[in-house]
Amino acid sequence: MRVAVLASGRGTNFEAIARAFKEGKIKGEVVALIVNRRNAEAVKRAERLGVNWLFVDPFSFPTREDYDKRLVEILKHLKVDLVCLAGYKLLVSELFVEAFPNRILNIHPSLLPSFPGLKPHWQAVTYGVKISGATVHIVDRGVDTGPIVVQAAVPVSPEDTPQTLSEKVLAWEHRIYPQAVKWFSEGRVSIEGRKVVVSGADYTSLPVVPALEDF
Repeated sequence: MRVAVLASGRGTNFEAIARAFKEGKIKGEVVALIVNRRNAEAVKRAERLGVNWLFVDPFSFPTREDYDKRLVEILKHLKVDLVCLAGYKLLVSELFVEAFPNRILNIHPSLLPSFPGLKPHWQAVTYGVKISGATVHIVDRGVDTGPIVVQAAVPVSPEDTPQTLSEKVLAWEHRIYPQAVKWFSEGRVSIEGRKVVVSGADYTSLPVVPALEDF
């Protein structure tokens, strides 16, 4: 399994995935980190982990489609099997999605379809939900609308702020994202319309469905 990660910021989920490969929990390698911000903290993580990284400036292209065409060229050259978006702050174009059908994953810090898009923790706390969480989903043409692979649930207390909720959810993000990548690497994931099924997985217990096996 050859994986590339696209990130814009801290890169903690990138590091969780890269470490899982480095530790042999997932067979294959993270062949590249691509960032759209030169000063993204994810770059420092990549350097510490010995992962090749590349900065591609979206402002140097006339259109977003041209930018995504360049990314697709790079990813195809690297013979990437799976693309993981990890705190990637740009919406990918239809062209990008069509280049890697059902092979682009994203992680979103809410229980989709609740609270898609920006500021999900603020949305959750403001709305007053009692349970929130994180979702790994396949990327489609919409915003956080793709078929769901795995979700983790966390309780929301009356005292929670967007920041404290973010910290609780992030701990689970670092576990469910590498797990989803491993399921893909093992060829256990099948997709029928909106339904994603992981062969042999446990769908009966909380807080993670399907249950964690390796993380």
